[in-house]
Amino acid sequence: MVGASTNPVSPSLFVATYFGGRGRRVIPINPTRVGETLLGEPVLASIRDIPPNVRIDMLDVFRKSDAVPGIVDEALAHLAPGLKCVWMQYGVRHEAAAEKARAQGLVVVQDRCPKVEHMRLLGGPNLAGIGGVRVSSKNPGNR
Repeated sequence: MVGASTNPVSPSLFVATYFGGRGRRVIPINPTRVGETLLGEPVLASIRDIPPNVRIDMLDVFRKSDAVPGIVDEALAHLAPGLKCVWMQYGVRHEAAAEKARAQGLVVVQDRCPKVEHMRLLGGPNLAGIGGVRVSSKNPGNR
């Protein structure tokens, strides 16, 4: 998870905790949080710091759209051939980077939350108390 945070009110922490609680290993990446741990995993500075023996299926991006090309380039260089999907969170889109990832055979999802989609596919967000309201990672004052 690129842009993972240990901040207790961070949307990235909610998503990491959700998937970690369902048996998924979450590798947190955030250069400003190196030295901290998240769900028992050390926070890494970059994708390059993921050990080569660790297989990453999905890369969840909690960064601004302008950071996506570099993230995709780093992922293609260091996570192939195991990487299957690049998932960009709400408000995050970059068509050129998405096309580059698709050209390498990856599934790309933009402007969606995997936690919300997972809950929807398993019976609907209402089960999680979301009530069908669109969830955003943006500060309400910045919309």
